Amino acid sequence: MAKLLYRIGRSAYLYRWRFIAVWLLVLIGAGTLAGTMAKSTSMTFTIPGLESVETQEKMGEYFPGGGDEMEAATGTVVVRAPEGGSLTDPATHADLEKLITELKSQDALTDTDSIVDPVTAAAGMEQQLTEAKAGQGLPEEQIQADIQALSPVSENGRTGTFTVAFDADTAMDIAPEDTEAVTGVLDDASTDNLEVSYNGNAFQMAEIGGTAELVGIVIAALVLIITFGSFVAAGLPLITAIVGVGTGIMLIMAATALTDTINSMTPTLASMIGLAVGIDYALFIVSRFRNELVAFAGGNNMTPKELAQAIKGTSHRQRAHLAGLAVGKAGSAVCFAGLTVIIALAALSIINIPFLTAMALAAAFTVLIAVVVAVTLLPAILGAFGTKSFAGRAPVVKAPDPEDDKPTMGLKWVRQIRKRPVVFSVSAVLLLVLLAIPVGGLQLAMPTDDSAKLGSPQRTAAEWINEDFGPGRNAPMIALVTSDDPETAPAAYGAAVETIGGQDGVANAQITQMAEDGSAAQVLITPTTGANAEATNDTLQALRDAEASFHDATGAEYAVTGVTPIFEDISDRLSEVLVPYVAIVVVLAFVLLMVVFRSLWVPLIAALGFALSVAATFGLTVGIWQWGWLGITDDPQPIISFLPIMLIGIVFGLAMDYQVFLVTRMREGYVHGKTAGNAVSNGFKHGARVVTAAALIMISVFAAFILMDEPFIAVMGSALAMAVLIDAFVVRMTIVPAVLFLLGDRAWKLPAWLDKIIPTVDVEGEGLVGLEAPEHTTNPFDKSPTTDGR
Repeated sequence: MAKLLYRIGRSAYLYRWRFIAVWLLVLIGAGTLAGTMAKSTSMTFTIPGLESVETQEKMGEYFPGGGDEMEAATGTVVVRAPEGGSLTDPATHADLEKLITELKSQDALTDTDSIVDPVTAAAGMEQQLTEAKAGQGLPEEQIQADIQALSPVSENGRTGTFTVAFDADTAMDIAPEDTEAVTGVLDDASTDNLEVSYNGNAFQMAEIGGTAELVGIVIAALVLIITFGSFVAAGLPLITAIVGVGTGIMLIMAATALTDTINSMTPTLASMIGLAVGIDYALFIVSRFRNELVAFAGGNNMTPKELAQAIKGTSHRQRAHLAGLAVGKAGSAVCFAGLTVIIALAALSIINIPFLTAMALAAAFTVLIAVVVAVTLLPAILGAFGTKSFAGRAPVVKAPDPEDDKPTMGLKWVRQIRKRPVVFSVSAVLLLVLLAIPVGGLQLAMPTDDSAKLGSPQRTAAEWINEDFGPGRNAPMIALVTSDDPETAPAAYGAAVETIGGQDGVANAQITQMAEDGSAAQVLITPTTGANAEATNDTLQALRDAEASFHDATGAEYAVTGVTPIFEDISDRLSEVLVPYVAIVVVLAFVLLMVVFRSLWVPLIAALGFALSVAATFGLTVGIWQWGWLGITDDPQPIISFLPIMLIGIVFGLAMDYQVFLVTRMREGYVHGKTAGNAVSNGFKHGARVVTAAALIMISVFAAFILMDEPFIAVMGSALAMAVLIDAFVVRMTIVPAVLFLLGDRAWKLPAWLDKIIPTVDVEGEGLVGLEAPEHTTNPFDKSPTTDGR
């Protein structure tokens, strides 16, 4: 593999304009596909096979034409009178009527005749339901409770709701300009007499910007300048990372034409991961190229100015050879590291959750592009800059080389660990265990309007409804009751209402619709608690537990569905697969690293360290975002259900990145005759600076996404930043060398029978040792001589 990558890197350096031209064509092609094929991303999250999802589908058979409420192109407008006022107040009602008139004139909306102010709608509904329910013999108290549970006006008369329908088949099909036109009317409708907000499928717009990416890039640029002491060298990883992320995001957006499983969070997550790994992978190769140049020039402790002078003394052919060595050595580690990220993410598809699979595969695809860009486009750009690759010397910055005779910070640190390995290893493990304690309080929930950004229209609308209608109005459930006996069906449906309404946590239950043949009925369930409350899940479970006794007594059946039950079922499913997935990833880490390092202890330490990193990260995430530690958020919320499993997949890959880049230099020293202790120290000295820079870059990129308005992305960015901080500095740069010092030679041993079985992977580039620059430039994929390639 190292030799293949050497040929690719050298070829890219020599034939730089051809490689650059190919990538330009790829970018243009990706942009064309995105521009012509891209559709709106999905705003729904479902999992096939769940009871609630199957019930939703079954309900569509009994009640055709009802549509899927999770995809309906509708939105809810919430209007509110001033405190102490009512929607019936003349001034308030006049402003409300004006709003209704303006909405009816919007071309983006359909069925505008049904847009009626809540006061009028409530009066008409009350008259119809009173007569209908009185005819059924229901007591007056029950009639009033049922009416209030359905009324579009709150009991205090202050808040009202009405629905608007867009002229589209689903929420995904609504044109952005149509959404903006309607929200523009709503945003301008608030007056001193009337407050207006909105939520629902039609108004779930993903944030599009790039502020977080720009912040991450700026901080990454500063770290790279400090690392290389050169503006040009610092810019190279940024260029290639942007090319990789841009290509990946455009192709992901084009894929929206082929599948409806790509949700609004997928592109942002892919850009977050792609940008971080893209910069890091290029950093490793550029750093190795610098080392090869220094070694070729025969000097140590070179300043950026001296390095620039040394480069001028080399020929284009020699530099191409050195670029090939850099790609062959560091590129091998990059490919393996990228492969671990891709495998960990792709493995999420076995869980069979479509939206999660789409998110994981999109992120994995972006990582794949980042790897390809690093080993093909990066050496080509190095070739384009030629002798100017490390030009633009940054003032003040020294950028010391690890070969410097003076002890580097990394060497000073590892020497302290070598003196007291037990103290460092035990202290670090105890720290991570303590940080992991809050994991026991982890609460998972799917994103709803109740968890939207504070101050957003969606969150404001949900808060108004919670305050004046009760939190259960935002968390409705529907029971589909079915009966095979037409004669006993009406009594069974009444019994279902009694059974459901008698459960703890149910504020109201009533029949809202019956099938034409009487074989099924819908029972609307209004819980007493909100969508993200743990008590709501308890209520749902109680309803399902009561179904068995109901069936025994009536012969009929019921199942519960709706957005809230579907989201609860998704959270439960994700919780169930979390531990098995962790086990799969840990075992995978062990096997992969055993192949790379040909050792049992090194992969075991790496896998256990990964588990500690994840546990500590979860603990901090719960403490900060769910419990409100440090005051980072003034709106603590449950952790979004699919964050833990996505975090595990991503952190696994990143953890293996640092393990590979740091420990390969240690093993390389041990294989070439150094003592176990000296190999660890020397390898740490060589890898610490670049791993530190890579970790700081990733932390910066991930942390910048805390600025996003999308809660999931903000929490994910925070969690990934903490995971990198913990894994790079506590696990890889403290626990790993400490334990390796304790193990000594045993750390690098492998049973003879196992050594014969596992394949040999040349990650350190041993096959390139002693390889000389050829006298004549040749096409690396052809044995025949060619021109110099200038």
